[in-house]
Amino acid sequence: MHNPALPLLGLLLALFLIGPATAQDYKVGDRLGKTPDNAKAGSFRTLEWDDLMPSDWNPMKFIQDLKLDTLQDSDPRAMEAMEKLKAKWNAAPANPALNGARIRIAGFVVPLEWSEKAMTEFLLVPYFGACVHVPPPPANQIIHVTTAKPYKSRGYMDAVWVSGVLSTGFSKTEMGDSVYRLKASRVEHYTEPRR
Repeated sequence: MHNPALPLLGLLLALFLIGPATAQDYKVGDRLGKTPDNAKAGSFRTLEWDDLMPSDWNPMKFIQDLKLDTLQDSDPRAMEAMEKLKAKWNAAPANPALNGARIRIAGFVVPLEWSEKAMTEFLLVPYFGACVHVPPPPANQIIHVTTAKPYKSRGYMDAVWVSGVLSTGFSKTEMGDSVYRLKASRVEHYTEPRR
């Protein structure tokens, strides 16, 4: 029997190795371009997604010895590796140095509640399709965002900049687990940086 989750493991592994996408029309796995400067950040520190991971944490460490490309979908070792990956990613540690930091970060919106295209709670994820078309990324690559001022969405998986105060703390949602919470003071539509 074919296991549809296994090819997704390959996509997830590749997502950590590819650079950011620059196209306005996103495909599953696309990342947003890096910002060239902090001109719009104001009093907020602009972060990249890798900044959220502690420097000594390697999300692939425990499966590096497995040769996943040689395993069949039905191989029990492949199923076990996928379960281990999911458990390790759900328990991914936060970067404690960021607790209380005033940050600005670009990502994609996964709504947790949505009424008339406005929302006050959502997950922010690093690549298009995360939590929706592919399994969730590690918990330290998901930010649980709340905002007092409803964000007017242009559609599911909007690309946005979010600014606010980041705190560490576990959040479990049906769309994914997070070890970060962000009380947003500003949510704005993302535009590609000028080259």
